[in-house]
Amino acid sequence: MISYQVHRFGARLARVVQETPRPDGSQVLLRVQAAGVCHTDIHTWQGWYDMGGGKRLTMGDRGVGLPLTLGHEVAGQVAAVGPQAAGAAVGRRCLVYPWIGCGECKVCRRGAEQLCPAPRFLGIFRAGGYSDHVLVPHPRYLIDIGDMPAAQAAPYACSGLTAYSALRKFDPAVLREERVVIFGAGGLGLMAATLLPALDGVGAVVVEPDAARREAALAAGACEVIDPAAPDFMARVRNAAGGSVWAVLDCVGSAQTVQSALDLLTKGGQFVQIGLFGGQIALPTPLLPIRALSYHGSYVGSLEELHALMALVRDRALPPVPTTCRCLAEADAALDDLEHGRVVGRVILQPERPGPEG
Repeated sequence: MISYQVHRFGARLARVVQETPRPDGSQVLLRVQAAGVCHTDIHTWQGWYDMGGGKRLTMGDRGVGLPLTLGHEVAGQVAAVGPQAAGAAVGRRCLVYPWIGCGECKVCRRGAEQLCPAPRFLGIFRAGGYSDHVLVPHPRYLIDIGDMPAAQAAPYACSGLTAYSALRKFDPAVLREERVVIFGAGGLGLMAATLLPALDGVGAVVVEPDAARREAALAAGACEVIDPAAPDFMARVRNAAGGSVWAVLDCVGSAQTVQSALDLLTKGGQFVQIGLFGGQIALPTPLLPIRALSYHGSYVGSLEELHALMALVRDRALPPVPTTCRCLAEADAALDDLEHGRVVGRVILQPERPGPEG
């Protein structure tokens, strides 16, 4: 088995060749056909989040250990199954739900494994998809993808699920009547713009500094795109949203985007943040109740939501976000390109010894 692993935070990934694992108990061995490259991979590879004011949240603080194989957006084909892995037939093509919890606490029993206090996420706390094989602990974490290309399916495990779960947190009546302002047109923002019409949303106004990404947002269905560098951009955003901004989805999560979002919202508005860029803001606490604002942090999504998302993708034949496929050996270069803003859509890594899909 060939994997690309973090052996030291911030250093180049190490190419590791080891014996391909054999699944035991309820485990399923998946032959990886596609692994998406996500901003969370950058944070995990670098080893920290920017908390603002010179403070950092390290991956060690979160319980991440090394060596680690990155990659939580994984699609592929079942190669082998453990003796208790009922229903996981060899050859089955699947998307993996990576946000795996302990499976025993009350949070997991409520169906919110992504919020488990003892997480076991693929690609963060256990080996992920920057490899030609990955072990999945139970068949329940596999979602059939049928004949959908693995490179199209993989991003739904994180960018798709995160955008879907966040949009579902807005008042449905607001989605039907008001344009949602989306900060950022990376993988998350493009997913959100694509999903919004399928959730009966009236449309999206996308704020994005990069011209190529603004064009991608229009292609994904955005009603209007606005460059935040424009001197009148706040007024333009309000005008594009219909005069008042009722809903903002922040796919960036910087101090600048969060502050702009809160400044834009009208009384009673909703703000949902999914971006993790980093920083901090000064928030006058009386304004939250006086303006009746809702500030909601949304973290990925549940297994139930991923099933619902994939059903929506199939039933509504949603167009995929733009993807660029690269060889797994180019994982370092893919991370570097994403970190420095040279990616439109999603980069997909494919193994050096590809499965039947090639």
